[in-house]
Amino acid sequence: MRLGQSQIDGVLVGYVESKVLDASTARDFKVALKPLLTNDVKLVLDFSHVDFIDSTGLGALVSCLRQAHAVGGGIKLAGLTAPARVLFELVRMHRVFEVFNNTDEAVMSYRN
Repeated sequence: MRLGQSQIDGVLVGYVESKVLDASTARDFKVALKPLLTNDVKLVLDFSHVDFIDSTGLGALVSCLRQAHAVGGGIKLAGLTAPARVLFELVRMHRVFEVFNNTDEAVMSYRN
């Protein structure tokens, strides 16, 4: 699993470059994300290329969120595709993660 990254106004943006986050990619996702979860990290994950997420993928996301919170950081999600957004709302993950339409909105939310 590749995870591109950039920095925008002091916020780290990770670009998930896989079409799926499921049992076959969740472990690699966590490994790729771990080095980004440093003290007080302000992280936005761009999911605009992810078409499918299963329960294992959701578990990986929650695990990473816990790790970020443990070091005083946070993770916000941006660009969820329609199928991913439906899943998030169905299992109420939109109450666990802050979800934004795009990366710019998510980055701006860290200013507040």
